[in-house]
Formats: sequence, C-alpha cells, structure tokens
Amino acid sequence: MDLDATLDLATALAQEAGALALSMRAGIGVLDTKSSPTDVVTAADQAVEALLVGAITAARPDDGLLGEEGSERSGRSGVRWVIDPIDGTVNYLYGIPQWAVSIGVEDALGTVVGVVYDPSKDELWQAVRGGGAVLDGDPLHCSTVTSLGQTLVGTGFGYEQQRRIAQSRLLPTLLPTVRDIRRLGAGSLDLCSVAAGRLDAYFEQGLSPWDLSAGGLIATEAGARVEGLRGAPAGAALVVAAGPGIFSQLQDLLVAHDADADPFA
Repeated sequence: MDLDATLDLATALAQEAGALALSMRAGIGVLDTKSSPTDVVTAADQAVEALLVGAITAARPDDGLLGEEGSERSGRSGVRWVIDPIDGTVNYLYGIPQWAVSIGVEDALGTVVGVVYDPSKDELWQAVRGGGAVLDGDPLHCSTVTSLGQTLVGTGFGYEQQRRIAQSRLLPTLLPTVRDIRRLGAGSLDLCSVAAGRLDAYFEQGLSPWDLSAGGLIATEAGARVEGLRGAPAGAALVVAAGPGIFSQLQDLLVAHDADADPFA
C-alpha cells in the first residue's frame, strides 16, 4: 500500500463527505432508528456513506469495506476501509457542533491510516502508523498528567437501556476521583481529543469498529495507550485511551468495577 497516496485519498474523501453532511444539516430529521428509538439515522448518514462507498470502490476496487450504515464487502487486497459517515449523529441532528466523518484504513496488523474530519470546526485529524499524528498539520502529543485527581476523563453511554444502567454504576465512584467527566457524544472525536490533550483520558463500552479505527490510531500515534482491560485489545467490551502517566491508574479503577462486563449477560 502506498501510504501517502492512501492518506491523501482518505483525506480528500473525508473532507468531501464532511462538506456534504454540513450542507444537508439544516432541517434534517430522523429517517430511521437502529438498536433503540434513540439510536437514529438521518438521510445525511445514508447519503454520505453512499458517497464514500462509491468513491472508495472507484479508486480501490479490490479493497474491502465496512460502513456504519450497512455497507460491507470482503475485498481481495487485504486492505479494508472502515467508515463512519457521521459519528455523533444525535449531535448532528440537534445542531451541536461535535460530529465528524471517520475513515480508517486497515491491513492485517490493524489500522494503518486514520483520518477524522470535523466539518463544524474545520479540523482535520490524521495519522499514519509509525508516522505520528497531526491536527491541521501540527504534531499531536497526548497529556502527561500523572494523577487521577487531575485527570479530565471523557466517556460515553450506549443506546440500550440495560447498557446505560450498567455504565451509570461506575459514575459515583469515578466522579469524585477525577478532575471531572465529559460526555461529548462522538467516539472518534473523543479519541482525537486524547491525542491533543483536550482530554487526559477516555473510556467507553460498546464502540464499533468505525468508531475506533481512525481515532484509535490517531490517539496511539500521539503517544496514548489505547487498550481494553485485563490484557484485551480495545474493542466493543471496552476502549480505554489515556496518556502513559495515567493509563494504569485509570485501568485499575475500571478493572475494580468490571467496566468491561457484559450488561446483557
């Protein structure tokens, strides 16, 4: 894979997709729902995914693809594009400027190119595996905080009631222990915020591959640790992203409260 060319393509597509989503935002409404009545889909989600799928298929016909709105093909090249046309659809629906287009490009070892574009702020987050991460071309470095009491923690909550109940049980312990908690509503941008030091740490259960692929690489390339609990990789059970100075302390707290437990078991 030509990484420079792949990064350029992913960047151009993310920006084009972001412009389309931004142009459709006025007057947008709910088109459908997925896992629950609050897990919404808009016409823009579908239109943006269709744009991305068409462009990726035309440029890289042998690559695989996985999209949040149902697009999927296996491909023949060993490369897979993982796309979220609008990460933060509820924010998008309500006019809250915290949503993004996320594009990760994966090979057999994981994500190799990641691009997250925030059209509302015109912020472009990029990373290549082993090459560092940048925001609008400027190098990114995660937080160096070493005390839980000084840690600003981002998190998120699932759409299903049972998952929300389980996730809420940790908050009475966590909130008095850290500087504060933020729930911003777009996992890819939360991971990018860890990369930039806008958040010291972030954890969430239930992330999908399209939430994690690009943002996880960006955070990792900025020096953060992005893992699960008990030696597991970051994934649906739990994603923990934090600077090295605070990661182990936060991970231990999350292990003590079984933050990766299956709420549906």
